Amino acid sequence: MASWDVIPKPPLEAPRALSERAVSSVLGACGVLSILTTLGIILVLLEESLAFFREVSLKQFLADTQWTPLFDEKHFGIWPLLSGTLLTTLIAISTAIPLGLLAAIYLAEFAPERLRRVLKPVLEILAGVPTVVYGYFALTFVTPLLQKFVPGLAGFNALGPGIVMGVMILPVIASLSEDAVYAVPSGIREGAFALGAGKLATIFRVILPSAFSGIAASVILGVSRAIGETMIVAIAAGQQPRLTFDPRVPVETMTAYIVQVSLGDTPAGTLEYRTIFAVGLALFLMTLVLNLVSHRLRRRVLKGGLL
Repeated sequence: MASWDVIPKPPLEAPRALSERAVSSVLGACGVLSILTTLGIILVLLEESLAFFREVSLKQFLADTQWTPLFDEKHFGIWPLLSGTLLTTLIAISTAIPLGLLAAIYLAEFAPERLRRVLKPVLEILAGVPTVVYGYFALTFVTPLLQKFVPGLAGFNALGPGIVMGVMILPVIASLSEDAVYAVPSGIREGAFALGAGKLATIFRVILPSAFSGIAASVILGVSRAIGETMIVAIAAGQQPRLTFDPRVPVETMTAYIVQVSLGDTPAGTLEYRTIFAVGLALFLMTLVLNLVSHRLRRRVLKGGLL
């Protein structure tokens, strides 16, 4: 028998295989737990929302222009909450998109590599600031500052919280857009330079269109984050549901209403209490659609596809 036929197998092979199976099982259990949690949330939302719609028709929910479920004269039109949500989100996106794209372009195309490694983590720190801090910042600093320049701006309004929400989602748009711009192959840049294009022309006519999928995905994720934001609008927007697109007046968003009822004296199981599940279901569907679109766009980026 040859000497190499009796060489024992490495003693760490079996334990390593066992540890890999254990890690795989733990990760699989985490994945299953996340799916079960999501299903549980959906089931609770559906159960309570169906109970709500047994007493309130879908026509009342979608056609009425007033939202006063906690008053004696009850109205259940979702549009005042929806308009407040869309208004603050629009202001946030109008703030975050230009600043985020400019930051992404600078980090990917102009900043030295050593500076980029420092600035990008610093920018992403903004995402870790508690939203309660952002809310009081909007109420005590941004709104008084804006009142000096915007006539008729109320103490509670949509403009201040919207701008601060834009600052909050700025790291999402800037970081993901920078990754998309940085991932554009250098050959595309060199080809544009070879054809005589300047630096700015190459960025805005070649690189940004090539990275459009990733940029669009970052914007959609930012919109989803803004729509689901709670504490900033609950503190600084004023909890007054009204169908308006005037950013100077108090408004109430869908998330702020959920906080208002959840922390109040509304008894569980009542129609007024079930309104938060109907609003939550509408909010869930909105963010689900946006996240699905964002996921599809990110997959196109990973595959190297262009829109």
